[in-house]
Amino acid sequence: MSEPRTGAVPTPDEDAAAELVPAAFEEGRYDADGDPTREESLARLLGGGKAALEGSVPPIAFLIAWLATGGELLTAVIWSLVASAATLVYALVERRRPKAVFIGMLMTVIAAMIAYYTGEARNFFLIQLLSNAASALAWVISIVIGWPFLGIIVGGLIGTKTRWRKDPVLLRAYQRASWIWVMQYVIRVVVFTVLWWLDETTWLAIMRAALTYPLIIACVAVSGWVLFAAIPKSHPGIRKPQVAVAD
Repeated sequence: MSEPRTGAVPTPDEDAAAELVPAAFEEGRYDADGDPTREESLARLLGGGKAALEGSVPPIAFLIAWLATGGELLTAVIWSLVASAATLVYALVERRRPKAVFIGMLMTVIAAMIAYYTGEARNFFLIQLLSNAASALAWVISIVIGWPFLGIIVGGLIGTKTRWRKDPVLLRAYQRASWIWVMQYVIRVVVFTVLWWLDETTWLAIMRAALTYPLIIACVAVSGWVLFAAIPKSHPGIRKPQVAVAD
């Protein structure tokens, strides 16, 4: 009996015409455990949206404290730091690797210091603006030079490492899907820049939270669709790069 093949993605419309269904829905392409009841998805590979949700906690705490105190910067900064520390403790209690949470907490500390020492509340969001601009540029460069970050991340998670680069189909699929990630960073940069320029601290806090968890979830869903839709039915999936053998 042939070995189950992998590579699937949830479809936004299960009643779509058969000819519009991508390779992800070919019979026999299951998840990593070969379970025909669970199709593989980018969201599952990347571990869901818990990290994105935790990343929304500090800015929400900042916003609540900012509004409750009538714009008192020091109190808002302190509450954002407390909230960030709480997410770190929660991750440790769950015995999860707190690397992402720790990085988020470090960025919150830096953002708080910038805001406090400049005396401008809007600068609490400056590091987020700059980091998103840098991320957008880095992802674009990775796509152009043929090393799309999405391929590097997924390849590391599923054990194919960088073998997908020798597979033209997977390389193209990862490049296309990576553009969705570029778009999410660009959206944040545009929104944050406008609000920062207008000195709209309250709206910066609101949009910082709104463009974290919801936008990341949307990005993962859309990029997952693009990734698997770009893989033809004849291809065995992302877990089996087709490396050409020299004659």
